[in-house]
Amino acid sequence: MWKVYFFQTSRKHYPVKEFIENQSFSVQARINKSIRLLINHGPFLKPPYIKKLDHNLYELRIKTQITIRIFYSPKNNCYYLLHAFKKKSQKTPSRELKVALDRIKQLI
Repeated sequence: MWKVYFFQTSRKHYPVKEFIENQSFSVQARINKSIRLLINHGPFLKPPYIKKLDHNLYELRIKTQITIRIFYSPKNNCYYLLHAFKKKSQKTPSRELKVALDRIKQLI
């Protein structure tokens, strides 16, 4: 089992946790199932569930009525859920990527 933590901002907010709580019950269930896969399989989890985006940045891919992405980063044998959003186009918006990359810097 791998440990998964929600990233906490300097203002004591948990953006991914708050994002999940604002979804419908069925979407929350799908997200939680995907997070459970990450906990159980860690680095052995493969596409279509995850995709490596950068050296230390991955996305957890959740498909429901809407497509959801959760960016995460490994650190000290744990995973930190950095940022979540609803994906509305083929390409990942650069502003969403920037949020995740900024939060990785805060983990250091």
